[in-house]
Amino acid sequence: MKDFKKYYLLPASPEEIYTALTNPLTIELWTGEPAEMTTEPGTEFSMWDGSIVGKNLEFEQDKKIVQQWYFDGQDAESIVTIKLHPDRRGTSAELKHTNIPDADYQDMVNGWDESYFGALDEFFGL
Repeated sequence: MKDFKKYYLLPASPEEIYTALTNPLTIELWTGEPAEMTTEPGTEFSMWDGSIVGKNLEFEQDKKIVQQWYFDGQDAESIVTIKLHPDRRGTSAELKHTNIPDADYQDMVNGWDESYFGALDEFFGL
């Protein structure tokens, strides 16, 4: 198991980024895929038409999202924490993803960089 931590600078306010990560209609806009999401702790979520699934653990309005992501055949909890920090150029998003299966690590890093935060950057950069 591996951990991944990185900061991403996004050209939008923390409020806008939080909405983009928690509102299912907004998630569908920047991913182009169906999403199921609510800010109720303990609820299941699904993004990219089921490619990413898990459980919502904790929310702090416009500041923090904590989720458990599911991997096939994995017993250990893979926890994703996203903290949103105001920056003069928008938002500094602090990502920490723990317990990534070794076989999935590079795909996850690429996914975070390109499909997740890369897509958010493009969405708000228009």
